[in-house]
Amino acid sequence: MDRIFTAIASKCAHIMGHPAAFIVSVLLITVWAVAGPPLHYSDTWQLIVNTATTVLTFLAVFLIQNSQNRDGAAMQAKLDEILRALENAREEFVGIEHLTDAQISAIRDALEHDIKDAQGRGKTTGSTVRRLLERY
Repeated sequence: MDRIFTAIASKCAHIMGHPAAFIVSVLLITVWAVAGPPLHYSDTWQLIVNTATTVLTFLAVFLIQNSQNRDGAAMQAKLDEILRALENAREEFVGIEHLTDAQISAIRDALEHDIKDAQGRGKTTGSTVRRLLERY
């Protein structure tokens, strides 16, 4: 089921992100708008576009979120591999995406502070995340 949904979501995201999809959408809205006067701007005329756009938007939200989740997870895995492969990297950073927003913000602030302090006197890649946060 996962593979099928991923394949469908990837294909739909690719199609929806293509310029032709935007052009088709504009053409459909134009056809709908031009049909307004002959249909006397009826309730049915309005319901058609309201229903279509609501349903498509609802489905697109799930497809976009799925694509973003996969992209984010793939990027984290690649970054974790870089951290694992680099000799002086702080391996404690692997998996920090699972921390709370406040914890990540504190680490980011401490890193920014650490980088400002380290300018001109060598980098401090040997520090652990815990010691980095304690210094800050």
